Amino acid sequence: MKKIGIIGAGFVGQACATLFMQAGYQVMLSNSRDKNTLFSVARGIGCEIGSQQEAIEFGDIIMAAIPFINYPQLPTELLANKIVLDTMNYYPKRDGQFQQLDNYETTTSELVAKHLNKSKLIKVFNAILAKDIVKDAKPNDKLNRRAIPVAGDDLLAKQVIFELLDRVGFDYVDVGSLAVSWKFERAKPAYCFPFNRSQLQDALMQAKRDIQLPENAWNKLL
Repeated sequence: MKKIGIIGAGFVGQACATLFMQAGYQVMLSNSRDKNTLFSVARGIGCEIGSQQEAIEFGDIIMAAIPFINYPQLPTELLANKIVLDTMNYYPKRDGQFQQLDNYETTTSELVAKHLNKSKLIKVFNAILAKDIVKDAKPNDKLNRRAIPVAGDDLLAKQVIFELLDRVGFDYVDVGSLAVSWKFERAKPAYCFPFNRSQLQDALMQAKRDIQLPENAWNKLL
């Protein structure tokens, strides 16, 4: 799988496009506006640009790098049978209140997966800051890598993403199903800290469903 379509051209989308291009993948970047608004950005990265539909048709793998509030706008039928990388995080101040999430009844990725019920959803690249995505990747150093948490219900799709992470320069920890992806959602001990694999595993074990870190604990990384 050599082609990656990215929905969302914000900081995370641009950083991942750069990372994937450096690792030899073909990338098409899209946004919610006219694709020509991305001309300068894409020229700097070296990737292609397209509409959302064109990016989905282009990619063997699709990355959704949009605000969580906008996930219902993702096209279910167009994304059928695609591996979809969910980078989204729930920020109530930005996204509004989701009672199911506030009551710990589900996870952000389970909500997205319910909407994209014909896709193979993988939660990944949500627990790393955009500014660290390229900086912390070590494609030529397998001994001293940052680890990325991954969750998903499709084992074969997860294996594809494990191989992608290794190629672009990250270790990974398989956290399990989407039902336990809350362990590396916003304000959890594993969220956005630059841990190696062992440190990340420890942080994931420390996570409590109903306890969030105070904002100043991880906002200082920004």
